[in-house]
Amino acid sequence: MKTKIFYFILTFTTFCNAQIINFPDPNFKIRLLQSSTSNSVAKDINNNNIKIDSNNNNEIEINEALQVYKLNISPSSNGIGNISSIIGIENFTNLTHLTTNYNVITSMNLNNLSNLKSLGCYNNQLSSLELQNCTLLQELYCQNNQLTSLNISNLNSLNYFQCSNNQLTSLNIDNCNSLINLFCDNNLLTTININNSNNLTCFVCNNNNLNTIFSNNNSPFNICLDFYNNPNLSFICTSTFLYQAKVNNYGYVNCTVNPYCSFFPSGNYNSLKGKTYYDLDNNGCSINDLTLNNIKLKSTLGTIINYTTTINDEYKFYFSNTGSFIINPEIENSLYFNINPNNPTINYNTINFTEQVQDFCITANGQHNDLEIILIPINAARPGFDANYKIVYKNKGTTTLSGTINFTFDDSVLDFVSSNPNFSNQSIGSLNWNFTNLLPFESREINIILNLNSPIETPALNSGDLLNYTAFVNGQLDETPNDNIAILNQIVVNSYDPNDKTCLEGTTITTSMVGEYVHYLIRFENNGTANAQNIVVKDMIDINKFDINTLIPIKGSHNFETRISSTNKVEFIFQNINLPFDDANNDGYVSFKIKTKPNLVVGNTFSNSANIYFDYNFPIVTNNYTTTVQNTLGLQENDFINNISVYPNPVKNILNFKIEDNISKVEVYDISGRILSSNSIHENKIDLSNLKTGNYILKLYTEKGIMNTKIIKE
Repeated sequence: MKTKIFYFILTFTTFCNAQIINFPDPNFKIRLLQSSTSNSVAKDINNNNIKIDSNNNNEIEINEALQVYKLNISPSSNGIGNISSIIGIENFTNLTHLTTNYNVITSMNLNNLSNLKSLGCYNNQLSSLELQNCTLLQELYCQNNQLTSLNISNLNSLNYFQCSNNQLTSLNIDNCNSLINLFCDNNLLTTININNSNNLTCFVCNNNNLNTIFSNNNSPFNICLDFYNNPNLSFICTSTFLYQAKVNNYGYVNCTVNPYCSFFPSGNYNSLKGKTYYDLDNNGCSINDLTLNNIKLKSTLGTIINYTTTINDEYKFYFSNTGSFIINPEIENSLYFNINPNNPTINYNTINFTEQVQDFCITANGQHNDLEIILIPINAARPGFDANYKIVYKNKGTTTLSGTINFTFDDSVLDFVSSNPNFSNQSIGSLNWNFTNLLPFESREINIILNLNSPIETPALNSGDLLNYTAFVNGQLDETPNDNIAILNQIVVNSYDPNDKTCLEGTTITTSMVGEYVHYLIRFENNGTANAQNIVVKDMIDINKFDINTLIPIKGSHNFETRISSTNKVEFIFQNINLPFDDANNDGYVSFKIKTKPNLVVGNTFSNSANIYFDYNFPIVTNNYTTTVQNTLGLQENDFINNISVYPNPVKNILNFKIEDNISKVEVYDISGRILSSNSIHENKIDLSNLKTGNYILKLYTEKGIMNTKIIKE
């Protein structure tokens, strides 16, 4: 019995080893039978030429096919071969290299060749090429065929890919992270996404129907980059400057280049996220404590410094480098608070999409009362129209505060329309609100609508006239009272650019304000024909004039994130803002404050502009707003305030006014908004020797209008 079983097994094994492969195309079989040790049709594992039909029976058995590691069935001489099908190739499962060039093959299914590393099949008639299981494939040459589609999404080992001169309408290489060379010219592609190909050194995609290129990666492109003869190209998402140079060279005047198609790094990266809590009850942080938004956090890796802000109760950093990152929240009044942990180090040894979590607990370091108020003009002031203003007040200290807000305006040319919340009490040209229980880090806002007199009303408002507003916040004794008052001098205009930038301090500051905060407002408007899904405001800060480490975002019309990178690049990111295009709802803004460098002197200027990106469109460049440092305080927006200067400031005793018109009276206010005196002016000067050292507001009444200005009493 044992003899019979052994005989059966031996017979079955011999049958399997001698199983003959069927080749429907006789020309393919003939080419295989031509292999010998004297040609390179077939090679074994040691790269030696071999004869596949080793038993000389004019058939190819499976065991013979398994000896082949490299196979070249291209014609042996110049010209086109006659092989139209390679069915049967699926039995050559040890193949690492396959070359079928210059034949008439119409389809190839190589999914059974999981060891394949190199495939050459160019100059055939291929309309179908199946490679999904060839995950080890490193080189693919399939140019000069008739392919309309090609699935290479699993080929993450691919580094050389040549598919030119086909009829491809799409190409998905999202997972081809090892790609070094990509040639896809002379196809029908409308879009190409190489965001994840960080090793790409050569990208050629000429003569297609491209509308978009997504190349927001770290590719060096130190060998070649070409995409000419794509006249419909309208958007390239990239931060690589070479693309812009190519666009200019090709004359693609309607093509936008910017990196804002995605707000995540391309290629591989790691991330860090966390929450920042304030321990209000001083019993240790928990998930029930106050979660802070719009808190700036700093990441340091050697000399590489980046900032982000918390949004939707969470911050997030993305890192494309390995190393030890020091993370810490950046709080304006850092001495008021303790932070735990303090400057923790986060380590990443590899870049593999690792996400770590680091929360922070902030506690009070003593009792500190500190309020801040800012007055923002939401839109332009136009005669006869409504103007919108926003008062933002914030608790920057460690104690819960209650108090009042006071807002003054010129009632003779402005009519109060509404406010939200409603005022607590009202008098001519003055509105007051009470607030209670303003928590540390909490900010609140008041929205005000005023209607401007038209040119036919009395008194009339015309383009170039000046409107003066003052906002005060009063609470308990404040440690930094300078920011308890906000002054806005706004110019009336007939028309305006809805995408603009303004320094709220105006076109001049005095030397006493050097090294202190100045406030900027950037406004934008969607003038397109569809909702804007994402908007980015990019601001390149002049680090010779500003201290970028002091930049603090204040308020935006919509939820936004702030990122600071590359030493001086600030990005305010309104992701998924979906800003409408109808006139009633198409406006937005962002405001921030930043300190000037303390070494600015009289005559120095500092300027700032911004680029506003609406989705894939060309950026809108705002005006370049310039402010000058002067000894005297004189705003230069129009003829009225251009004729007024106040000096010296700071002042010890006598304050002088240089003005062409008569000043009827001057009112002096303290920073809480209380009027201290109302004086007639003689010889354009006023004696302020009786005032204590500190900050005050002057309201000047002239024949042409009213102007508010801040002075410092020494």
